[in-house]
Amino acid sequence: MNTADTQTGQARHDRSPLRAIALKVASVAVFVGMSSFIKAAGQLPAGQIVFFRSFFAILPILVMLGWQRELRFALATQRPLNHIARGAVGVTAMALSFFALTRLPLPEAITLNYAQPLLVIVFSVLFLGETIRIYRWSAVIVGLIGVSIVSWPKLTLLGAASGLSNQEAIGVAAALAGAAVSAVALLLVRNLVRTERSTTIVLWFSLSASVAGLLSLPFGWAPLSGEQAAFLVAAGFCGGIAQILMTEAYRYAEASTVAPFEYTSMILAIIVGYLAFDEVPTVHMVVGGAIVITAGLFIIWRERRLGIERAGARKLTPPQ
Repeated sequence: MNTADTQTGQARHDRSPLRAIALKVASVAVFVGMSSFIKAAGQLPAGQIVFFRSFFAILPILVMLGWQRELRFALATQRPLNHIARGAVGVTAMALSFFALTRLPLPEAITLNYAQPLLVIVFSVLFLGETIRIYRWSAVIVGLIGVSIVSWPKLTLLGAASGLSNQEAIGVAAALAGAAVSAVALLLVRNLVRTERSTTIVLWFSLSASVAGLLSLPFGWAPLSGEQAAFLVAAGFCGGIAQILMTEAYRYAEASTVAPFEYTSMILAIIVGYLAFDEVPTVHMVVGGAIVITAGLFIIWRERRLGIERAGARKLTPPQ
């Protein structure tokens, strides 16, 4: 049996949709746990949270790389500037998202982040010149209407007398800005994966985010209680573990099989928000979130259909 046959057989052996789904749901649960720890730590400087989240995520990632015997080559790259650019954009998105987490109910902060895949499509047209047809444009418009339903009650309170109202309005603005910047970061990752290993991208980002977070120290970090420090360290470990689980999920099944289970985070966030923070989801959050999820699932379904059509066209095209 030649190498190609061996790899094909291994690929078939590795396909396990149920295992992939289990890993994806586990990664989503751990990511929600990470967000919960950050929220429980209180309103801390975003740069301080970024440092703890990124630095303590490195240890589980290094353990994984050592186990896979990839540690020696983990940072090897011919595109360091691209990694630095991705890191700068990613850190900005992370800081905005963490800022929003500390000022919004957990379910709303997570639901607003669902705007990211919708904005990826918009930016793909604007920056990459990709062709998007009416079906996906319709889904993007419907999804953004859902985002507006979630965010509008908070944004209309901007400038109100209540300080809490102002904080929540600013939190919504930060969450939406974070989703937009995160969409740009994803486009940069799409460019990197053409030549770089996934582990290299993850480790470069964790290191660059740790450095960026540490550089914010002169701008004023808050003194931490023992409980706050424990929450932030736990958030870092959760971030690293969730990243590993998510990477492994995509190893065992196609993205179109795994991606829809990202939306289980909304259910988990509602449960955790209610039990841990006494947060009751509003009607706007539930209705808007359902619309956003429906639009996202339609986009995933459409991408799967297009992938099947392209594969069929390649099979029917005679060799030149």
